[in-house]
Amino acid sequence: MRFSEMGVWWFCGLVILGLIIGGKGYPEEDLVKALPGQPKVSFRQYAGYVDVDRKAGRSLFYYFVEAEVNPDHKPLTLWLNGGPGCSSVGGGAFTELGPFFPTGDGRGLRRNSKSWNKASNLLFVESPAGVGWSYSNTSSDYTTGDAKTAMDMHTFMMEWVKKFPAFKSRELYLTGESYAGHYIPQLAVALLDHNEHSKEYKFNIKGVAIGNPLLRLDRDAPATFEYFWSHGMISDEVGLAIMTQCDFEDYTFGSPHNVSEACNKAISEANTIVSEYIDNYDVILDVCYPSIVEQELRLRKMATKMSVGVDVCMSYERRFYFNLPEVQKALHANRTNLPDSWSMCSRVLNYSDTDGNINILPLLKRIVENHIPVWIFSGDQDSVVPLLGSRTLVRELAHDMGFKITVPYGAWFHKGQVGGWQTEYGNLLTFATVRGAAHMVPYAQPARALHLFSSFIHGRRLPNNTRPSIDD
Repeated sequence: MRFSEMGVWWFCGLVILGLIIGGKGYPEEDLVKALPGQPKVSFRQYAGYVDVDRKAGRSLFYYFVEAEVNPDHKPLTLWLNGGPGCSSVGGGAFTELGPFFPTGDGRGLRRNSKSWNKASNLLFVESPAGVGWSYSNTSSDYTTGDAKTAMDMHTFMMEWVKKFPAFKSRELYLTGESYAGHYIPQLAVALLDHNEHSKEYKFNIKGVAIGNPLLRLDRDAPATFEYFWSHGMISDEVGLAIMTQCDFEDYTFGSPHNVSEACNKAISEANTIVSEYIDNYDVILDVCYPSIVEQELRLRKMATKMSVGVDVCMSYERRFYFNLPEVQKALHANRTNLPDSWSMCSRVLNYSDTDGNINILPLLKRIVENHIPVWIFSGDQDSVVPLLGSRTLVRELAHDMGFKITVPYGAWFHKGQVGGWQTEYGNLLTFATVRGAAHMVPYAQPARALHLFSSFIHGRRLPNNTRPSIDD
């Protein structure tokens, strides 16, 4: 009997040791041992596929990176980019808030000193199928929309926590930018529905934060032209013509010319004046000239072009890096040998033209009613989904919910300088700008973005004075 008991303890010890050696029960087959040209780091990375519909052969590609310090005691943050149809791995993970950026020659990686994995474990998903390395063996799956995307992401999350069971009850934060203004609230509501009906585990959703989000097209679209006018990018005459001739209630996502001839003319004139030499996603940033960059990448020359401290050609360096066979092998990506090369935004996806018109405010209302904090943040140099629309929509949502102002509109600070402006309603709904940031806030203002994110997941308000805070 004694030997039998010792045998049980010996066996249990081996199991525990195996879990420790095998990365806390994480899937060893998905462990990324090292990416080509990667600096040495102490945290683990995982990448691979999660099947969301085995019958159709539909699978989503993910990249997961542990928190830099004490990952077992840090929350999980999901990040989704928008588009619709653009890669969260290429965008969020390797251009904005992940631990690495591509080097100027497109053949290696450098550390991002302001990565959000300083505060949280990070999960990036290429969604829906047809984006990046996510795929389906059923071609009709590439015709999709918001409902199917949310359904697949719900399935993805349920299957992913089976691979990473330590995160089943971990605090979960849902974040993203741009068209993730649709993706994230719709996923949050799907997970809330899951929680209401599940007899097993429930997702421990602790917060939702979205940058420069598309929330309501008939408000966000006119804000673009108001932004152009307020920043001296179009004339008074053109600005007035747009405001008087365009009825933005008829302005349809994907088909913006479902408007009057006079409106079309005014919009066309505005776009001509703004010109193609301005990056609408960051109106103060210089533009990259892709033909020169791609030639230099092929010749193995350094292609980095710097503008106010930002590599404006990073997107081309990233695409070059992701299409290296050794990179795809290290990431366990492209397991079906897709016919097209990796690109930031999908060439095969046929996404609904009408779903962009969905009003997301009722979904945000339901999330807040479940006592989940919602932060909407805006880079103030973005003309695509400008702060002018987002700020108004947050205020209207607060009014609809009967929330009082708990933090009056005012500056917040980072390292003794104004990081942006903020206001809070009812202790659950926050709107904040990030000064000098673009559509991709962490890309343009990494230090201020990390401060905002750290405050968000720690349940702290952004500081309203110049005294150093814990996030500085």
